[in-house]
Amino acid sequence: MTNGSNNLGSIVRQRRVMAPLTLKELAAKSRVSLSYLGQIERGKRFPSVRILRKIFEPLGLGENELFIFAGYLSPQLSTAAEGLNAQRLDPYVAAALLREPLEVQRIVLSILSILKSMTKDITQQNSGNGTD
Repeated sequence: MTNGSNNLGSIVRQRRVMAPLTLKELAAKSRVSLSYLGQIERGKRFPSVRILRKIFEPLGLGENELFIFAGYLSPQLSTAAEGLNAQRLDPYVAAALLREPLEVQRIVLSILSILKSMTKDITQQNSGNGTD
């Protein structure tokens, strides 16, 4: 299929592995067939919005993040939809991202999402161990 399908599939695979979930576990949690999820990860299928909604929660992605990765929503529209004001985004960061192609912007968002998830996991582990 298209490069967009491959990119979304890679993101789904990365997030699944980091979750950590097997393909079979993700299929069970999302109620999407194992074969269809495999095709999404390999870039052979591009899922509908309905399917994306089914898989976003088990992967630990917000709906807006997943829709951005899928290309259904631009980062600018997502920010507006969340009601964020322009002062929450550092002007230097915004200018640097705007100079990059959309593909690079999406990769940066993917990396940021992964880092946020890792930070959340570490924070939860530390609070569970009684260390802050």
